[in-house]
Amino acid sequence: MPSKRFLVAPLDGGLVNNVTSWLIPDKAFEKLQNMYVFRGRLRKRFGSDLMHNDANPYDETTAQLGSRLRINIGTTAAVSGNFTSATPAVTGGLFKQGQMFSVDETMFTVIDDTPGAQATLTTGAATATFDVSTGTLIITGNTENPSTAVYFYPSEPVMGIIQNESAAINDEPTYAFDTRFAYQYTAGAWERLGTSPGVWTGNNDDFFWATSWRGGTSADTLFFTTNFSFGNDTSDSDPIKYWNGATWTDYTPQFNSTATNLILTSRIILPFKDRLILLNVIENTGGGVGTNIQYGNRCRFSQNGDPSAPATSFLEDVGGRGGYIDAPTQEQIISAEFLKDRLIVFFEQSTWELVYTGNEILPFRWQKINTELGVESTFSIVPFDQIVMGVGNVGIHACSGASVQRIDSKIPDFVFGFANENEGVKRVQGIRDYFVEQVYWSFPAGGETDTVFPNMVLVYDYKNGTWAINDDSITSFGYFQNQSDRTWESSPESWQEADFPWSSPTIISKFRHVLAGNQQGFLFILDSEDTRNAPALQITQVSGVNNEDLEVIDHNLKVDDYISLWTVNGMTYTADIVRVLLVTDADNITIDTAGTGTYTGGGTIGRVSQPEMLTKQYNFFNQAGVNMSVDQVDFLVDKTVNGEFLSQSLASSSNVVIEEFTVETKPYDINLYPLEQSQTRLWHSIYPSVNGETAQFNLTFSDAQMRDVNIVSSELQIHAFMFYVQSTSSRFE
Repeated sequence: MPSKRFLVAPLDGGLVNNVTSWLIPDKAFEKLQNMYVFRGRLRKRFGSDLMHNDANPYDETTAQLGSRLRINIGTTAAVSGNFTSATPAVTGGLFKQGQMFSVDETMFTVIDDTPGAQATLTTGAATATFDVSTGTLIITGNTENPSTAVYFYPSEPVMGIIQNESAAINDEPTYAFDTRFAYQYTAGAWERLGTSPGVWTGNNDDFFWATSWRGGTSADTLFFTTNFSFGNDTSDSDPIKYWNGATWTDYTPQFNSTATNLILTSRIILPFKDRLILLNVIENTGGGVGTNIQYGNRCRFSQNGDPSAPATSFLEDVGGRGGYIDAPTQEQIISAEFLKDRLIVFFEQSTWELVYTGNEILPFRWQKINTELGVESTFSIVPFDQIVMGVGNVGIHACSGASVQRIDSKIPDFVFGFANENEGVKRVQGIRDYFVEQVYWSFPAGGETDTVFPNMVLVYDYKNGTWAINDDSITSFGYFQNQSDRTWESSPESWQEADFPWSSPTIISKFRHVLAGNQQGFLFILDSEDTRNAPALQITQVSGVNNEDLEVIDHNLKVDDYISLWTVNGMTYTADIVRVLLVTDADNITIDTAGTGTYTGGGTIGRVSQPEMLTKQYNFFNQAGVNMSVDQVDFLVDKTVNGEFLSQSLASSSNVVIEEFTVETKPYDINLYPLEQSQTRLWHSIYPSVNGETAQFNLTFSDAQMRDVNIVSSELQIHAFMFYVQSTSSRFE
């Protein structure tokens, strides 16, 4: 009997799990990980790249120096090159194992958290000791680097990436925050932004909200920030602060004429209708222990115009100045965003609008939009022109201003898998990637007790309403505009390795990149045209009988994950890509490859993501009530130089793989298929022998393919499937 052909294209269904696998659409997938739907085809997940130091555009050993949050703590001696900080290297009081110092390209890795002066690893001739109890650093034998800046890398998680609307058109500076300090990217590296009182004391779940608004005159721009970290009184709380372009200022405005009655901080700060709005506020009534009071449903508003005078701008008992209005609910305000000229405010389980009345005595009132759907993650909000999206406790919601609805009906149970332990709901972060028309939400997956930081990214294509999942560790998202065009010198790929078009707008100056930060203080640019993940995790120490034990602080890796050993200074390994064999704890892993040598510090690894596309359970003869056999499957793929993937066959709703085939995305032998050398797309076939109630195919990379740098660095795009099938016996025969 001749086979019948069934074309499945375009592949625009994405991840669907609201029904069982055999019922999902033909173009959808039961599992879609590290791949996503892009304009009718499957495409490999976004890659990432470190932010390069302009003085050394791309060197795998030192690229991290321009990409990590760091602080200049002084200069080495003019002749000897030595350095001594008799007082703490920086304020902030957080010194620990896993931190790093650098002098030019020499790196000193802190490998001991025992109080007292402990020796560090060093990649150069100089040596250093660091006392984690006092912050005292001493560098000796550094004659090769006299009169050179010394940098400290706190290695704290990135807690905010926010642009300040203060510069030229579409060229706003990007500020980043960790738990202690603020930073700005300048001259090809991160530098601390200002000094005291620009120090915070929050934990790794106290993320930063910031907004730009006017100061004393309309020409002045102030950058107001809050990490909403508070205790019982002012001594254990972080106040609101603002940056005026030169200095930080603590901002605790009075809310009435009693000088000790202060607004200490708030969850949200926004300018609205010519006033500064504070939502979910902490008020202090006297400065003593136990005097902080939280009003989770409160909106505080300033006078019109200048809010920068803390003694007068928010006064509620002086007519025409400030005031407050509480929402008629005991739920807390979680987040807020503008929808055109309206301010939508999300509570825990409801959604409201802060409506402008035009009355100068009481300029705002509350109006409820939805009584059951709210948002529980402050930084999950993603704005659009006609809707605002956010992650709630029962789904991913979109508010149109008139109503609130779930948008995740294709994956209705997914949000319930977000971790609640370790303040997981506070760690969900969202951002919109305009270039590929996607929304990304980073989140910690539930059910993994050691998971603190986000370890997954949910991907939403808002043009066709499709979903996918990436594995990645991202604590914060933001935007960044590179200052110069990308050149081959500043690229990690060679001409032969590069899969991105050289005319891509992502390499042009002022392009609006999505910037991501992780739990170790690395920042990296997400790039849909890139195929590799940035080496954004530091190796603190190497140990074990065969140097197979790696200490990687807060690594977020799992057993069977693959990592790339980008730089392990002083060490030699037999493979560049290795597999995680054992996860001892949150800071230590064992890899399946032995190494030789003595580790000198400053090493980095990068995650190697394994694509997995599990199709639906196909039977093109379901209505006839018969089984089906598959004799051939053709894949329409983009041509690559070195690419391939693995196709695994499954039958009759079983999860047992019955056969495997390699599908090449590179041209076949030029002598047999000469035309393929000039094609941009290729039809490549496999010949399975699947016979059963259904046929299903898992498209992934084998262990050998995952360890091949050329394969994992190749682009992977699949446009269509062509199935050659026959009906076989009745299911009841």
